[in-house]
Amino acid sequence: MPTLSSPISSLLDKAVAGKRLTREEGVTLLESHDLPAIGAAADSVARRLHPGPFRTYNIDRNINYTNACTAVCDFCAFYRPPEHPDVYVLPIETLLEKIEETVQLGGDQILLQGGLHPRLPMEWYEDMLRAVKTRFPHVNVHGFSPPEIHHFTKIARQPLRTVLQRLKEAGLGSLPGGGGEILVDRVRSEITRGKVLTDDWLNVMRVWHELGGRSTATMMFGHVETLSDRIEHFDRVRELQDETGGFTAFISWTFQPDNTDMAHIPPAGAFEYLKTQAVSRLYLDNIPNIQSSWVTQGKKVGQVALKFGANDMGSLMIEENVVSQAGTVHHLSVDAIRRCIQDAGYTPRQRNVFYEFIDDVAVEQSIPILRP
Repeated sequence: MPTLSSPISSLLDKAVAGKRLTREEGVTLLESHDLPAIGAAADSVARRLHPGPFRTYNIDRNINYTNACTAVCDFCAFYRPPEHPDVYVLPIETLLEKIEETVQLGGDQILLQGGLHPRLPMEWYEDMLRAVKTRFPHVNVHGFSPPEIHHFTKIARQPLRTVLQRLKEAGLGSLPGGGGEILVDRVRSEITRGKVLTDDWLNVMRVWHELGGRSTATMMFGHVETLSDRIEHFDRVRELQDETGGFTAFISWTFQPDNTDMAHIPPAGAFEYLKTQAVSRLYLDNIPNIQSSWVTQGKKVGQVALKFGANDMGSLMIEENVVSQAGTVHHLSVDAIRRCIQDAGYTPRQRNVFYEFIDDVAVEQSIPILRP
Protein backbone atom coordinates (compact mmCIF):
# COMPACT_ATOMS: atom_id res chain seq x y z
CA MET A 1 0.00 0.00 0.00
CA PRO A 2 1.14 3.63 -0.50
CA THR A 3 3.18 5.35 2.14
CA LEU A 4 1.54 8.00 4.28
CA SER A 5 3.52 10.68 2.45
CA SER A 6 2.28 9.66 -0.99
CA PRO A 7 0.18 12.43 -2.57
CA ILE A 8 -2.04 9.79 -4.17
CA SER A 9 -2.57 7.71 -1.03
CA SER A 10 -6.16 8.88 -0.51
CA LEU A 11 -7.09 7.92 -4.07
CA LEU A 12 -5.50 4.50 -3.72
CA ASP A 13 -7.21 3.94 -0.37
CA LYS A 14 -10.50 4.85 -2.02
CA ALA A 15 -10.03 2.33 -4.84
CA VAL A 16 -8.84 -0.42 -2.51
CA ALA A 17 -11.97 0.11 -0.42
CA GLY A 18 -14.08 -0.56 -3.51
CA LYS A 19 -15.18 3.02 -4.11
CA ARG A 20 -15.38 4.28 -7.67
CA LEU A 21 -12.70 6.61 -9.03
CA THR A 22 -13.63 9.64 -11.14
CA ARG A 23 -12.02 10.52 -14.45
CA GLU A 24 -10.02 13.28 -12.81
CA GLU A 25 -8.75 10.88 -10.14
CA GLY A 26 -7.80 8.35 -12.79
CA VAL A 27 -5.74 10.95 -14.65
CA THR A 28 -4.03 11.91 -11.38
CA LEU A 29 -2.96 8.29 -10.88
CA LEU A 30 -1.59 8.01 -14.43
CA GLU A 31 0.33 11.26 -13.93
CA SER A 32 1.98 9.86 -10.80
CA HIS A 33 5.36 8.15 -10.90
CA ASP A 34 4.74 6.27 -7.65
CA LEU A 35 4.66 2.91 -9.38
CA PRO A 36 5.17 0.81 -6.22
CA ALA A 37 2.20 2.43 -4.49
CA ILE A 38 -0.09 2.14 -7.50
CA GLY A 39 0.98 -1.46 -8.04
CA ALA A 40 0.42 -2.40 -4.40
CA ALA A 41 -3.08 -0.92 -4.49
CA ALA A 42 -3.92 -2.77 -7.71
CA ASP A 43 -2.64 -5.99 -6.18
CA SER A 44 -4.86 -5.42 -3.15
CA VAL A 45 -7.90 -5.00 -5.39
CA ALA A 46 -7.01 -8.12 -7.38
CA ARG A 47 -6.65 -10.11 -4.16
CA ARG A 48 -9.98 -8.81 -2.90
CA LEU A 49 -11.73 -9.83 -6.11
CA HIS A 50 -9.84 -13.12 -6.40
CA PRO A 51 -8.98 -14.22 -2.85
CA GLY A 52 -8.11 -17.79 -3.75
CA PRO A 53 -4.58 -19.11 -4.33
CA PHE A 54 -5.14 -19.42 -8.10
CA ARG A 55 -4.06 -17.38 -11.09
CA THR A 56 -5.22 -18.48 -14.52
CA TYR A 57 -4.11 -19.01 -18.10
CA ASN A 58 -5.66 -20.50 -21.21
CA ILE A 59 -4.54 -22.31 -24.33
CA ASP A 60 -5.72 -20.98 -27.66
CA ARG A 61 -4.50 -20.02 -31.10
CA ASN A 62 -4.82 -16.70 -32.89
CA ILE A 63 -5.88 -17.62 -36.41
CA ASN A 64 -6.01 -14.76 -38.91
CA TYR A 65 -8.21 -15.93 -41.77
CA THR A 66 -7.21 -13.05 -44.08
CA ASN A 67 -4.81 -10.12 -44.12
CA ALA A 68 -6.77 -8.18 -46.76
CA CYS A 69 -8.15 -5.00 -45.24
CA THR A 70 -9.91 -1.94 -46.59
CA ALA A 71 -9.03 0.05 -43.47
CA VAL A 72 -5.70 1.86 -43.27
CA CYS A 73 -4.22 1.67 -39.78
CA ASP A 74 -0.87 3.41 -39.32
CA PHE A 75 -0.05 1.19 -36.34
CA CYS A 76 -0.61 -2.13 -38.15
CA ALA A 77 2.19 -4.09 -39.81
CA PHE A 78 -0.07 -7.04 -40.61
CA TYR A 79 -2.70 -5.82 -43.05
CA ARG A 80 -2.37 -5.61 -46.84
CA PRO A 81 -4.53 -3.60 -49.24
CA PRO A 82 -7.02 -5.91 -51.01
CA GLU A 83 -5.13 -5.88 -54.33
CA HIS A 84 -1.70 -6.47 -52.77
CA PRO A 85 0.16 -9.56 -54.06
CA ASP A 86 0.69 -10.82 -50.51
CA VAL A 87 -3.03 -10.99 -49.71
CA TYR A 88 -4.30 -14.38 -48.57
CA VAL A 89 -7.57 -15.99 -47.51
CA LEU A 90 -7.07 -19.08 -45.38
CA PRO A 91 -8.66 -22.22 -46.85
CA ILE A 92 -11.20 -23.83 -44.53
CA GLU A 93 -9.25 -27.09 -44.47
CA THR A 94 -6.10 -25.25 -43.34
CA LEU A 95 -8.14 -23.56 -40.61
CA LEU A 96 -9.41 -26.94 -39.42
CA GLU A 97 -5.87 -28.36 -39.39
CA LYS A 98 -4.74 -25.47 -37.18
CA ILE A 99 -7.61 -26.11 -34.79
CA GLU A 100 -6.77 -29.81 -34.65
CA GLU A 101 -3.20 -28.93 -33.64
CA THR A 102 -4.56 -26.61 -30.95
CA VAL A 103 -6.84 -29.30 -29.54
CA GLN A 104 -3.93 -31.76 -29.44
CA LEU A 105 -2.03 -29.27 -27.27
CA GLY A 106 -4.92 -29.02 -24.80
CA GLY A 107 -6.62 -25.94 -26.21
CA ASP A 108 -10.36 -25.41 -26.14
CA GLN A 109 -10.60 -22.15 -28.06
CA ILE A 110 -9.47 -20.27 -31.15
CA LEU A 111 -9.17 -16.52 -31.50
CA LEU A 112 -10.43 -15.92 -35.04
CA GLN A 113 -9.78 -12.49 -36.54
CA GLY A 114 -8.91 -10.97 -39.88
CA GLY A 115 -8.84 -7.83 -41.95
CA LEU A 116 -11.86 -6.13 -43.47
CA HIS A 117 -12.03 -8.10 -46.72
CA PRO A 118 -14.17 -6.28 -49.30
CA ARG A 119 -15.40 -9.30 -51.27
CA LEU A 120 -16.05 -12.17 -48.85
CA PRO A 121 -19.84 -12.52 -48.46
CA MET A 122 -21.58 -12.97 -45.13
CA GLU A 123 -22.30 -16.59 -46.03
CA TRP A 124 -18.56 -17.30 -46.20
CA TYR A 125 -18.16 -16.45 -42.52
CA GLU A 126 -21.20 -18.50 -41.57
CA ASP A 127 -19.89 -21.49 -43.53
CA MET A 128 -16.52 -21.14 -41.80
CA LEU A 129 -18.15 -21.13 -38.35
CA ARG A 130 -20.36 -24.11 -39.15
CA ALA A 131 -17.37 -26.08 -40.43
CA VAL A 132 -15.49 -25.42 -37.19
CA LYS A 133 -18.41 -26.32 -34.92
CA THR A 134 -19.23 -29.46 -36.92
CA ARG A 135 -15.67 -30.78 -36.63
CA PHE A 136 -14.93 -29.38 -33.16
CA PRO A 137 -18.20 -28.84 -31.26
CA HIS A 138 -16.36 -28.37 -27.93
CA VAL A 139 -14.05 -25.62 -29.22
CA ASN A 140 -15.13 -22.05 -28.51
CA VAL A 141 -14.79 -19.60 -31.37
CA HIS A 142 -13.71 -16.30 -29.83
CA GLY A 143 -14.02 -14.37 -33.04
CA PHE A 144 -14.53 -11.24 -35.06
CA SER A 145 -13.65 -7.94 -33.43
CA PRO A 146 -16.14 -5.04 -33.49
CA PRO A 147 -14.54 -3.49 -36.61
CA GLU A 148 -15.09 -6.80 -38.44
CA ILE A 149 -18.67 -7.11 -37.20
CA HIS A 150 -19.42 -3.54 -38.26
CA HIS A 151 -17.87 -4.34 -41.66
CA PHE A 152 -20.12 -7.41 -41.98
CA THR A 153 -23.22 -5.21 -41.61
CA LYS A 154 -22.10 -3.28 -44.70
CA ILE A 155 -21.42 -6.46 -46.68
CA ALA A 156 -24.70 -8.13 -45.70
CA ARG A 157 -26.69 -4.88 -45.78
CA GLN A 158 -28.43 -6.00 -42.63
CA PRO A 159 -28.86 -4.51 -39.15
CA LEU A 160 -26.20 -5.19 -36.53
CA ARG A 161 -28.49 -7.36 -34.40
CA THR A 162 -29.37 -9.54 -37.38
CA VAL A 163 -25.71 -10.02 -38.31
CA LEU A 164 -24.77 -10.97 -34.76
CA GLN A 165 -27.71 -13.37 -34.50
CA ARG A 166 -26.65 -15.05 -37.75
CA LEU A 167 -23.08 -15.46 -36.51
CA LYS A 168 -24.22 -16.76 -33.16
CA GLU A 169 -26.50 -19.33 -34.79
CA ALA A 170 -23.60 -20.41 -37.03
CA GLY A 171 -21.38 -21.08 -34.02
CA LEU A 172 -19.77 -17.86 -32.79
CA GLY A 173 -19.16 -18.24 -29.06
CA SER A 174 -17.70 -14.94 -27.83
CA LEU A 175 -16.30 -11.63 -29.11
CA PRO A 176 -12.71 -10.40 -28.66
CA GLY A 177 -12.06 -6.76 -27.89
CA GLY A 178 -9.77 -6.19 -30.85
CA GLY A 179 -9.80 -2.94 -32.76
CA GLY A 180 -10.42 -0.92 -29.62
CA GLU A 181 -7.06 0.85 -29.65
CA ILE A 182 -8.14 4.05 -27.86
CA LEU A 183 -11.89 4.67 -27.65
CA VAL A 184 -11.61 8.39 -28.37
CA ASP A 185 -12.60 9.51 -31.86
CA ARG A 186 -9.89 12.16 -32.11
CA VAL A 187 -7.24 9.52 -31.56
CA ARG A 188 -8.90 6.93 -33.79
CA SER A 189 -9.21 9.42 -36.64
CA GLU A 190 -5.52 10.28 -36.36
CA ILE A 191 -4.18 6.72 -36.55
CA THR A 192 -6.69 4.95 -38.81
CA ARG A 193 -8.99 5.52 -41.77
CA GLY A 194 -11.97 3.46 -42.87
CA LYS A 195 -12.50 1.84 -39.49
CA VAL A 196 -15.26 1.89 -36.92
CA LEU A 197 -15.32 4.82 -34.50
CA THR A 198 -15.94 4.71 -30.75
CA ASP A 199 -19.75 4.64 -30.49
CA ASP A 200 -20.10 1.93 -33.11
CA TRP A 201 -17.34 -0.18 -31.50
CA LEU A 202 -19.19 0.02 -28.21
CA ASN A 203 -22.55 -0.66 -29.82
CA VAL A 204 -21.33 -3.92 -31.35
CA MET A 205 -20.44 -5.02 -27.83
CA ARG A 206 -23.72 -3.69 -26.42
CA VAL A 207 -25.90 -5.62 -28.87
CA TRP A 208 -23.81 -8.78 -28.47
CA HIS A 209 -24.27 -8.58 -24.71
CA GLU A 210 -28.00 -7.99 -25.16
CA LEU A 211 -28.11 -11.24 -27.14
CA GLY A 212 -26.60 -13.02 -24.15
CA GLY A 213 -23.04 -13.02 -25.45
CA ARG A 214 -19.83 -12.36 -23.53
CA SER A 215 -16.73 -10.51 -24.71
CA THR A 216 -13.44 -9.00 -23.67
CA ALA A 217 -12.34 -5.37 -23.83
CA THR A 218 -8.87 -4.18 -24.82
CA MET A 219 -6.73 -1.08 -25.13
CA MET A 220 -3.59 -0.42 -27.16
CA PHE A 221 -1.76 2.58 -25.75
CA GLY A 222 1.56 4.40 -25.97
CA HIS A 223 1.20 6.21 -29.31
CA VAL A 224 -0.60 9.51 -29.94
CA GLU A 225 -3.08 9.43 -27.06
CA THR A 226 -2.90 11.53 -23.90
CA LEU A 227 -3.23 10.21 -20.36
CA SER A 228 -6.70 11.73 -20.29
CA ASP A 229 -7.55 9.72 -23.41
CA ARG A 230 -6.58 6.49 -21.65
CA ILE A 231 -8.93 7.30 -18.81
CA GLU A 232 -11.71 8.20 -21.24
CA HIS A 233 -11.21 4.76 -22.79
CA PHE A 234 -11.50 3.12 -19.36
CA ASP A 235 -14.57 5.20 -18.63
CA ARG A 236 -16.42 4.27 -21.82
CA VAL A 237 -15.76 0.58 -21.14
CA ARG A 238 -16.85 0.95 -17.51
CA GLU A 239 -20.07 2.70 -18.53
CA LEU A 240 -20.99 -0.07 -20.94
CA GLN A 241 -20.19 -2.71 -18.33
CA ASP A 242 -22.53 -0.93 -15.92
CA GLU A 243 -25.21 -1.20 -18.60
CA THR A 244 -24.71 -4.80 -19.77
CA GLY A 245 -22.28 -6.71 -17.51
CA GLY A 246 -21.05 -8.59 -20.58
CA PHE A 247 -17.28 -8.03 -20.39
CA THR A 248 -15.37 -10.90 -18.82
CA ALA A 249 -11.92 -9.28 -18.86
CA PHE A 250 -9.83 -6.29 -19.81
CA ILE A 251 -6.46 -6.54 -21.56
CA SER A 252 -4.13 -3.64 -22.29
CA TRP A 253 -0.85 -3.60 -24.18
CA THR A 254 1.63 -1.11 -25.54
CA PHE A 255 1.85 -0.09 -29.18
CA GLN A 256 4.57 -2.02 -31.04
CA PRO A 257 6.04 0.46 -33.55
CA ASP A 258 8.47 -1.57 -35.68
CA ASN A 259 7.55 -2.03 -39.36
CA THR A 260 4.59 0.34 -39.07
CA ASP A 261 3.93 3.85 -40.38
CA MET A 262 4.30 5.05 -36.77
CA ALA A 263 7.77 3.61 -36.26
CA HIS A 264 9.06 7.07 -35.31
CA ILE A 265 7.18 6.86 -31.99
CA PRO A 266 9.42 5.41 -29.27
CA PRO A 267 7.86 2.35 -27.62
CA ALA A 268 6.40 2.66 -24.14
CA GLY A 269 8.41 0.67 -21.62
CA ALA A 270 7.62 -1.67 -18.77
CA PHE A 271 7.14 1.19 -16.27
CA GLU A 272 4.34 2.74 -18.31
CA TYR A 273 2.81 -0.64 -19.07
CA LEU A 274 2.67 -1.76 -15.44
CA LYS A 275 1.34 1.59 -14.26
CA THR A 276 -1.42 1.69 -16.87
CA GLN A 277 -2.44 -1.90 -16.20
CA ALA A 278 -2.52 -1.22 -12.45
CA VAL A 279 -4.69 1.86 -12.95
CA SER A 280 -7.03 -0.17 -15.15
CA ARG A 281 -7.53 -2.57 -12.23
CA LEU A 282 -8.27 0.33 -9.90
CA TYR A 283 -10.58 2.13 -12.32
CA LEU A 284 -12.51 -0.76 -13.87
CA ASP A 285 -14.24 -1.76 -10.67
CA ASN A 286 -16.98 -3.69 -12.49
CA ILE A 287 -14.81 -5.87 -14.74
CA PRO A 288 -13.83 -9.06 -12.92
CA ASN A 289 -10.58 -10.03 -14.66
CA ILE A 290 -7.42 -8.25 -15.78
CA GLN A 291 -5.14 -10.11 -18.15
CA SER A 292 -1.37 -9.70 -18.32
CA SER A 293 0.12 -9.08 -21.77
CA TRP A 294 3.30 -11.16 -21.90
CA VAL A 295 2.87 -11.41 -25.70
CA THR A 296 3.98 -7.77 -26.02
CA GLN A 297 5.94 -7.36 -22.78
CA GLY A 298 7.81 -10.65 -22.53
CA LYS A 299 7.80 -13.30 -19.83
CA LYS A 300 9.40 -11.36 -16.98
CA VAL A 301 7.22 -8.25 -17.22
CA GLY A 302 4.19 -10.43 -17.90
CA GLN A 303 4.91 -12.26 -14.67
CA VAL A 304 5.46 -9.05 -12.69
CA ALA A 305 2.09 -7.88 -13.99
CA LEU A 306 0.51 -10.50 -11.71
CA LYS A 307 1.56 -8.21 -8.85
CA PHE A 308 0.15 -5.14 -10.60
CA GLY A 309 -3.52 -6.02 -10.76
CA ALA A 310 -3.61 -8.93 -13.20
CA ASN A 311 -5.18 -12.20 -12.10
CA ASP A 312 -4.67 -13.93 -15.43
CA MET A 313 -1.49 -14.71 -17.37
CA GLY A 314 -3.30 -14.77 -20.69
CA SER A 315 -2.97 -17.32 -23.42
CA LEU A 316 -0.30 -19.74 -24.51
CA MET A 317 -0.95 -18.17 -27.94
CA ILE A 318 0.17 -21.11 -30.08
CA GLU A 319 0.08 -18.85 -33.13
CA GLU A 320 0.26 -15.06 -33.30
CA ASN A 321 0.66 -13.03 -36.50
CA VAL A 322 -0.25 -9.40 -35.84
CA VAL A 323 2.11 -8.34 -33.04
CA SER A 324 4.90 -10.46 -34.50
CA GLN A 325 4.67 -8.53 -37.79
CA ALA A 326 5.61 -5.45 -35.75
CA GLY A 327 8.83 -7.13 -34.66
CA THR A 328 7.75 -8.28 -31.20
CA VAL A 329 8.09 -12.03 -30.83
CA HIS A 330 7.77 -13.77 -27.45
CA HIS A 331 7.05 -17.46 -27.04
CA LEU A 332 6.11 -19.41 -23.90
CA SER A 333 5.26 -23.04 -23.36
CA VAL A 334 2.49 -24.20 -21.04
CA ASP A 335 5.14 -25.26 -18.54
CA ALA A 336 6.73 -21.80 -18.72
CA ILE A 337 3.41 -20.04 -18.11
CA ARG A 338 2.66 -22.33 -15.19
CA ARG A 339 6.12 -21.67 -13.72
CA CYS A 340 5.60 -17.92 -14.04
CA ILE A 341 2.41 -18.21 -12.01
CA GLN A 342 3.98 -20.55 -9.45
CA ASP A 343 7.05 -18.35 -9.01
CA ALA A 344 4.73 -15.42 -8.32
CA GLY A 345 3.30 -17.40 -5.42
CA TYR A 346 0.09 -18.77 -6.95
CA THR A 347 -1.35 -22.06 -8.13
CA PRO A 348 -1.81 -22.09 -11.93
CA ARG A 349 -5.24 -23.08 -13.25
CA GLN A 350 -6.30 -23.47 -16.87
CA ARG A 351 -9.51 -21.64 -17.72
CA ASN A 352 -11.77 -21.02 -20.70
CA VAL A 353 -12.81 -17.70 -22.21
CA PHE A 354 -15.58 -17.39 -19.61
CA TYR A 355 -12.99 -17.70 -16.80
CA GLU A 356 -14.26 -21.10 -15.71
CA PHE A 357 -11.65 -23.63 -14.57
CA ILE A 358 -11.27 -26.50 -17.05
CA ASP A 359 -8.27 -28.37 -15.65
CA ASP A 360 -8.35 -31.47 -13.45
CA VAL A 361 -7.64 -29.89 -10.06
CA ALA A 362 -10.01 -31.34 -7.46
CA VAL A 363 -13.34 -29.55 -7.35
CA GLU A 364 -13.11 -28.95 -3.60
CA GLN A 365 -9.97 -26.86 -4.18
CA SER A 366 -11.57 -24.51 -6.68
CA ILE A 367 -12.73 -21.03 -5.86
CA PRO A 368 -14.93 -19.54 -8.61
CA ILE A 369 -13.48 -16.64 -10.57
CA LEU A 370 -15.58 -13.53 -9.98
CA ARG A 371 -18.00 -12.81 -12.77
CA PRO A 372 -20.44 -9.92 -13.03
